[in-house]
Amino acid sequence: MKLDERIRELRQARGLSQVDVAKAMGVTKQSASNWENNNIQPSIEVLIRLARYFSVSTDYMLGLDDRKYLEVTDLSDREVTHIQQIIEDIKGK
Repeated sequence: MKLDERIRELRQARGLSQVDVAKAMGVTKQSASNWENNNIQPSIEVLIRLARYFSVSTDYMLGLDDRKYLEVTDLSDREVTHIQQIIEDIKGK
């Protein structure tokens, strides 16, 4: 999957508009639209901000890695364990 497709996929999965993403990145709606239409690429700095905003790696954004991650830094060990159990239940393990 290419960067333009990843940005669109991540934005739509979260129910966000291009305007929402543009505001969060500090750019115009036109820039966000251009990313998704593969007219321009975001700068490295914006790519990093996009990855953080969507809680994914830059490798995921670039289509180099399909693994997804959850940001759990501010959660307790007990809360992380609970989330892991939920994920395992969903996967049917």
